[in-house]
Formats: sequence, C-alpha cells, structure tokens
Amino acid sequence: RETSGLVLVARNPMAARVFGKAMMRREIGKEYRAIVRGWPKWKEIRVNEPILRRGEVVEDVRVWVRQMVHPDGKPCVTHLDVERRIERKGGRFSLLRVRTETGRMHQIRVHCAHVGHPIVGDKIYGGNEECYLDYMESGWTEELRKQLLMERQALHASHLTADWDGRLREWEAPLPDDMAEFLG
Repeated sequence: RETSGLVLVARNPMAARVFGKAMMRREIGKEYRAIVRGWPKWKEIRVNEPILRRGEVVEDVRVWVRQMVHPDGKPCVTHLDVERRIERKGGRFSLLRVRTETGRMHQIRVHCAHVGHPIVGDKIYGGNEECYLDYMESGWTEELRKQLLMERQALHASHLTADWDGRLREWEAPLPDDMAEFLG
C-alpha cells in the first residue's frame, strides 16, 4: 500500500490470465529503488532466503501480516545493488537498486531488514513493529516521524518489463518527490 511507482493492471480477463501466468513463470521483469538505513559493506548481494508468515512459527504475534526469514518458508530471491550512499541528519543511508526473482509478500522489506538495512519509513520491518501498531491506532505523529523519517516506506517500483504479443514492453517511473528530497 505504501510502495510507489508502477503497477501492472490488466484491462480484461484474457490479459489478466496472460500476465498472471507470466508472473508465475517469472517472465515479468521488476525493478525497484529503496532507501535503506546504513551503508552496506557489500556493493551487491543476492539474498536467497525463504520467508513465511511469522504467525506460523511464533505464538504471540501482534502484527499478523509480518513475514520473516525461516527455513520452512517459500523460496525467495532478491538482488540488492548499492547505487548511492548518503550522509544526512539522522545518519547514513543508501539508495539500492532492487531486483526480484520471486514475488512474495513483503519480500524486499523482509530481505533488506534481514541483511541489516531496513527500508526507511517501514512501519513493520524498520526495527520496531510498534510503529505499525501506533500508526494504526493514532495515525501519523511527530514521534513516528522522528523514528521512521518518512511517512511511508521508501520503496518505489521504478521499472517493469513484460512481453505482450511477442514484443517486449518497458515502463519506467522516476523517483517520487519524497524519496528524491530525502536523498537531497
């Protein structure tokens, strides 16, 4: 809900079937940009960690939609490449180019947090899931702004490729204003 950028929408049932099958066969190319906390020690990394809903293995779950890396989860692969490192009030941050081989719920957010670089503004995986619960109860507050730095997660679907009628189609969306301003 808080990810900006491109969304592929089928305008009829036939197109929905074609694109749905292409997604299952991993024939739709998806690329994102994410602003994460910290400066990764790596320039690029392939995260190959299965994820599942946390409630399947942990009893006391306060945020039902929260996923986690777990050996019993579904296969999940994310490529993270550092494009830019910045320093600003509030710390060090990096702009990542993110490509996914799989399309699991919250995959990018879970994998970024798992490698120690949660996405800026992420209310669930940003380090303290209480932020999500506080947000659901009270909405956006000054206290949340101090912790999260952005009102939404800094994740943007920037590039999409798909084959349609034997021709490769490509779409691009530039960084939205809030992310561009954060980066300076």
